[in-house]
Amino acid sequence: MEFRHLRYFLALAEELHYGRAAQRLAISQPPLSVAIQQLEASVGARLFDRDSKGVRLTPAGDVFRASAQALLDRAEDACALAREVQAGEVGRLRLGFVGSTLFNGLSAWLQAFQAAHPRVEVVVVELNSQDQIDALLQEDLDLGLVHTDRLPPALVAQPLYSEPFLACLPAGHPLAALAEIPLAALSDPPFILFSRKGSPDYHARIVAICRQHGFYPRLQHEGRHWLSVVSLVAQGMGVSIVPAAFQRAGIQGAVFRSLAEQVDGSAVFAAWRTDSAGVLRERFLAARPAS
Repeated sequence: MEFRHLRYFLALAEELHYGRAAQRLAISQPPLSVAIQQLEASVGARLFDRDSKGVRLTPAGDVFRASAQALLDRAEDACALAREVQAGEVGRLRLGFVGSTLFNGLSAWLQAFQAAHPRVEVVVVELNSQDQIDALLQEDLDLGLVHTDRLPPALVAQPLYSEPFLACLPAGHPLAALAEIPLAALSDPPFILFSRKGSPDYHARIVAICRQHGFYPRLQHEGRHWLSVVSLVAQGMGVSIVPAAFQRAGIQGAVFRSLAEQVDGSAVFAAWRTDSAGVLRERFLAARPAS
């Protein structure tokens, strides 16, 4: 049985006339007769009575008519859904993000995308960069917002934006009275840093910034998320160098000061698998509001 047979059957069931049904289907009458015979053989029941008075649906044909219409309707719905998925109008996007993006417009970005694509389900999960890389490789994420572009060959990165690094200090720390913090002044206090395991590249970059300015940080504590780092600083457990976004986190007890020296900023990248379908990803990236 083919969908063609069902279409031919429904046309004949409405017209109850082979000539008119064939004309409606833009075919000649013999192929229509053959198709109906093939359908009846496949179903195993006579669907039409034919005599000198005309063409009539049999009881079996009358029952089959509703099912045939439902089958065709479902097939058309399936085709329409497939087209919408291919066009990026329907689907599911699994998005990973690092904490700093929460304070750099991620909420507005998500709202803009959802407003334009209300039938797309977006699932978001906060993970550090290394955990996102692992999830992308395992196909548990479709897109990641990470702090590194040093990725395995199976992944690709696209730069999104960069922001300055700031010194993060306990509110009562003597250095907090300064408008700018010389990096060398951070050499003595206990240093709190993002976990090497959570983001090896990010960890190494901040250590390199310190070493370029004459010292190796006295690492006392590590956090798997930047908010944990800032919270530890706020509790007076040390100092840190953090992305500027976290000054908008509203964590009481932590203050932020510009660095006296010029250093490269904290970059955020979009990352995804090179072999993944890209329609939803590209639509999401295009929806990012201008900064």
